[in-house]
Amino acid sequence: MTVGKITALGFALVGAFTLGVWTGPHLMHRSEQAASAVSETGGVPDAPSVAETAAAPASAPRKAIAPAARVDVAAPQLHARLRPVLNRGADMTLAAEGFRSAEQFATVAHAARNTEVPFLLLKYRVLSEGKSVAEAIRESKPAVNAAVEANLARAQARSDIASIAG
Repeated sequence: MTVGKITALGFALVGAFTLGVWTGPHLMHRSEQAASAVSETGGVPDAPSVAETAAAPASAPRKAIAPAARVDVAAPQLHARLRPVLNRGADMTLAAEGFRSAEQFATVAHAARNTEVPFLLLKYRVLSEGKSVAEAIRESKPAVNAAVEANLARAQARSDIASIAG
């Protein structure tokens, strides 16, 4: 390779990195809004009307997500709901051990199923290492969009808990 080609390649890599750093927060902000809209409605969010988008201020506050219903981690209904999500023959009492809430347990279980990362590995990274579900997924499967998968698992967990509590 000539010096010119190497220099051009270097500038291209720096430009691509800069573009990614510049656009990344904007893309992630939109995907977080879409994921929260999906988790709130339980489906695909409706597109806002032209009047709503024109009237909405540029820095509109985000809607607060309603707290999930209170279900105990050891609840038999939760274990029955999550049994198909975990591997066949899993001891549900041991699987639920250590989680602070039913939502956290269900989120990790769904994330493990969706990303095909072993449940015990995600559980260890979340509980013992104190990482978020997204960080645990990112470490286990770097090729996967961890934020989207964590939001999807959280929405599935909230849906499970709402079906049990309500």
